[in-house]
Amino acid sequence: MSVPMRGTGTERPVGAEKSGKPDGAKGSRQPACREGQPREREEPSRQAKPFSISKKVVVEAYKRVRANGGAAGVDGEGITAFEKDLKHNLYRIWNRMSSGTYFPPPVRAVGIPKKDGGERRLGIPTVADRVAQTVVKMYLEREVEPHFHPDSYGYRPGKSAAEALAMTRQRCWRYNWVIDLDIRGFFDNLDHALMMRAVGKYTQCRWILLYVKRWLEAPAQLEDGTRAPRTRGTPQGGVVSPLLANMFLHLGFDDWMGKTHPRVPFERYADDIIAHSKTEEQAQQILVSITRRLAQCRLEVHPEKTRIVYCKDDDRTGRHPTEKFDFLGYTFRPRRAKTRWGKLFVSFTPAVSNAAAKKMRQEMRRWRIPLRSDKAIDDLARMWNAILRGWIEYYGRFYKSALYPTFRHFNELLTRWAMRKYKRLRRHRRRAEHWLGGVARREPRLFAHWHLLGVKPAAG
Repeated sequence: MSVPMRGTGTERPVGAEKSGKPDGAKGSRQPACREGQPREREEPSRQAKPFSISKKVVVEAYKRVRANGGAAGVDGEGITAFEKDLKHNLYRIWNRMSSGTYFPPPVRAVGIPKKDGGERRLGIPTVADRVAQTVVKMYLEREVEPHFHPDSYGYRPGKSAAEALAMTRQRCWRYNWVIDLDIRGFFDNLDHALMMRAVGKYTQCRWILLYVKRWLEAPAQLEDGTRAPRTRGTPQGGVVSPLLANMFLHLGFDDWMGKTHPRVPFERYADDIIAHSKTEEQAQQILVSITRRLAQCRLEVHPEKTRIVYCKDDDRTGRHPTEKFDFLGYTFRPRRAKTRWGKLFVSFTPAVSNAAAKKMRQEMRRWRIPLRSDKAIDDLARMWNAILRGWIEYYGRFYKSALYPTFRHFNELLTRWAMRKYKRLRRHRRRAEHWLGGVARREPRLFAHWHLLGVKPAAG
């Protein structure tokens, strides 16, 4: 879908004409951002702009923001409201960014409870600001992506959490010890001066540097309307924040590890880091070295959440106070497994964590399924199957049987729904279980977990 952008009479529509300047902007003294720039012809303009930014990239950025959805920012404007005057809104973003006069509004601060009892602060930009950040991300990502470490998996095209988990599992089988590294409040404590130095190593494009600096310094607007100035950190929830985090940690950790500890493999997903070693003594030395390095980057290793873990299995029978760790929603620990010939053994392998399973059950209860007696069972399947399928595809990739108790809980909710909906099943749990089992036998693919996991009602 092409989204035309309304001009004011001083700009011409996109054409095939080349600009007379090498950077595509008439009269511009700004050096071209060639290497990180999407490859298309820039639109000529009768009015000189300090920065050459493609209108096509702004339109593409809007399409990406629209596809991702998201909540409204401090202006209360969602995607639907933004699209009511789409041409003008997109033109205004392009015009201000090209002129150097774009200033990001404050981000809306939202508190998210953490599992340890604390609170994580998310910063939600406005829709227009998300479009502007996506523009910078599209230009900058092409420049920095080829430099990133192959064991950096977070928020990168072509990389996934599943790949990070698979590699972690393989290395836990080969290495006896793991360093489960936690950086205290990484996104909240990221140093702005060091961040700008990191960006400057990959691009000298003035408008990218200008807007990254402005986004870092944009204040947060709290729930009561007060604004808190930002002197460090980058808001979680910003479009460009994950890319900035990867740039910072590539220079601060990934590249440094390759030079200082070249034989120590690791996996990093944003600020979640797992490193491997052959011996406990080596693991302790590496942890001390990493702690010093992060201190140089003005970051702190969390003393309580960072641990050295022993990867115990049938071949490694020693003892250690810590023999499990969590990574990306999975718990790695000794578990019973079967060989291809059916023989049981103990393997150090991942399965869905207790915290993730509890969160799924809580989400199921929030759906209030037993109270939806106005719905047919087909309606319930259409409402929730996409979410159930997503959970199974992610958390069922390794040690799928650990998901069975969680999805049996969903069957229990369906049983309670049937008891409330049908008079003949009220106060007859066993009869309701038989009825649901009959449905599962007749329509085994009705719910995602019935056919993907095989977790069907037992009766019927």
